[in-house]
Amino acid sequence: QVQLVESGGGLVQAGGSLRLSCAASGRTFSGYAMGWFRQAPGKQREFVARITRTGGRSDYADSVKGRFTISKDNAWSTVYLQMNSLKPEDTAVYYCAALVAGKGYDYWGQGTQVTVSS
Repeated sequence: QVQLVESGGGLVQAGGSLRLSCAASGRTFSGYAMGWFRQAPGKQREFVARITRTGGRSDYADSVKGRFTISKDNAWSTVYLQMNSLKPEDTAVYYCAALVAGKGYDYWGQGTQVTVSS
């Protein structure tokens, strides 16, 4: 079992920045690749970014590429999402998730709200 807790969401003006954190407890965090997802009101949850177990590779949804950066600190069992140049369309609840081999993203946090005003 892995428990994930997101933090760092809030209200920000367009063009601003936020850094989301996802703190993990339970099983060895370094053994998991991690992802960030988001869900806007009335929309399906969508992929935002992911990072490998070691943090050596990452990739992003086209909509956030060049603006968001995912990073992983295995020493602190935390994954981050640095979000710059925020747009109103980035408004959503953001979730982190741990990838379990053969099961997909099987552990999820409770989410943190990000609201970007125009």
